[in-house]
Amino acid sequence: MSTETQVQQRSQGDQSLLSLSCSPLLKKLYTSRGICTDQELDNSTKSLIHANKLKGIGDACELLYDAFLKHKKIIIIGDFDADGATSTALTILSLKALGFKDVDYLIPNRFDYGYGLSPEIVDLAIQQHAQLIMTVDNGISSISGVAHAKSLGLDVLVTDHHLPGDEVPIADAIVNPNQHGCDFPSKNLAGVGVAFYVMLSLRSLMQKKGAFTHIAPPNLANFLDIVALGTVADVVKLDANNRTLVHQGLARIRAGFCRPGISALIQVAKRNQQQLVASDLGFSLGPRLNAAGRLDEMSHGVELLLCDDPVQANSLATELDALNLSRREIEQSMQQEALNSLEKLSIDQANLPYALCLFEADWHQGVIGLVASRIKEKYYRPTFAFARANDGEIKGSARSIPGIHIRDMLDLVDKKIPGVILKFGGHAMAAGLSLLEKDFSLFNDALNLILKEQVTDDVLQNIILSDGQLAPEELDLSVAQELRDAGPWGQGFPAPVFDGVFKLKQQRIVGQKHLKMILQQGDKLIDAIAFNIDPEYWPDLSIQEVFCVYSLDVNEFRGQRTVQLLVQSVQPR
Repeated sequence: MSTETQVQQRSQGDQSLLSLSCSPLLKKLYTSRGICTDQELDNSTKSLIHANKLKGIGDACELLYDAFLKHKKIIIIGDFDADGATSTALTILSLKALGFKDVDYLIPNRFDYGYGLSPEIVDLAIQQHAQLIMTVDNGISSISGVAHAKSLGLDVLVTDHHLPGDEVPIADAIVNPNQHGCDFPSKNLAGVGVAFYVMLSLRSLMQKKGAFTHIAPPNLANFLDIVALGTVADVVKLDANNRTLVHQGLARIRAGFCRPGISALIQVAKRNQQQLVASDLGFSLGPRLNAAGRLDEMSHGVELLLCDDPVQANSLATELDALNLSRREIEQSMQQEALNSLEKLSIDQANLPYALCLFEADWHQGVIGLVASRIKEKYYRPTFAFARANDGEIKGSARSIPGIHIRDMLDLVDKKIPGVILKFGGHAMAAGLSLLEKDFSLFNDALNLILKEQVTDDVLQNIILSDGQLAPEELDLSVAQELRDAGPWGQGFPAPVFDGVFKLKQQRIVGQKHLKMILQQGDKLIDAIAFNIDPEYWPDLSIQEVFCVYSLDVNEFRGQRTVQLLVQSVQPR
């Protein structure tokens, strides 16, 4: 069984604080999400926080400029997810636009090397004649890897956004808004956002040094499409600064000024480029880019973003689309295995543990994060999914719920049973870790004991916050378009969700387990769809009235644009 969803009305803010001209509905939505001033909704580039507030960015740029003057070989070390791929591509494109000649990259294969700048990856970089290593979207926990690189005489620049541990690497420079002593107001930059800021600051330094004698200073805003994709795909909080980065990137994509690889991803995902929104980046483009790192080599994703030829880009995007289909099949199989395991444990709402820890010897390392996410959504508990690695180790991926900082919980487990967690890292909502297989039960017990001590019952309630009811006349295409244009919506700045009672006029199953409905409120008839419903209960022709929690969406089909409800929860009345 899954946890029961509760609906609560979102608390309202003071709409008088906003003077901007928009509908009362939008003012209500903005203020209920904590917007207090018009400036917070300014998505122009001038609203971006200045790069000089990032600790270490001056040292980082001096290091890179020295490499420029001395023609040093730079190797970018990325991560094997969408943020890592976009960070890597953005840095390479920016450095080359700035006049750097000798730049290459390495993405650790997750199955052979694991995450981050390990000593083994340093040795590979040495084989490629590296003189300066720059990490993007990783490195803050690469203590031994950085030490190894320094012992071999390499310069090391770490750019990252993950939370640091008690010890940080002995790099020549570190740029990370979450490092100790950094006053950058936004702690929510993705790895690609950090890399973008470093490139902006480097361009500024090179201008001051008179480096652009033979080329014009490049407009790095040309790469904001890549920044937007990586930021949304990494599910970081869309605070005001990140919303600006995403808004600017989306504007470039919609206008057709984006990388051929991003256009190709949009095409294979069957999205409308002129109407693209942030959720398309997160749910359509991001998974296809991520599929490369999950099942194969993330270098395929990086090459797609670097590609200048539309024909080659379409070929690469088609390959990623096929990988994504394979990923979905593997994930569905693993998810069913996980659900079967939970059924065998006879877990119900009364004795649901504080965290779910799942392990199957034949699970695929590249998909365990997605399985953890799906199980977390079903049971509303922090979920850890483990797959077998090498030498008796298992690798786990964790997904959490609001109110439980999963990396902090892992830190507490590590202190309670030192040495059991071989390594870990991550954020509030997601983390990765390694254990010995023999210690799985020990870890599970310790984690649940700590969560029992730390977590109150109210945190474990699956609550949907609703923005209230819409009047029948607001169930309209113009309102849906206004909401779509009012974003970017996303993590930490959630898209509007409404609730209401409707007459259920028609219902049928489409695509195996999606419920297509025609609903009525007042005199208004409206299309609606609920995805992944339980076919054991739906359709049910005896149900005449339903309570729905939904978002208002624009449906495009054969050139026609109509309004429809995307239903998150449907309950008989």
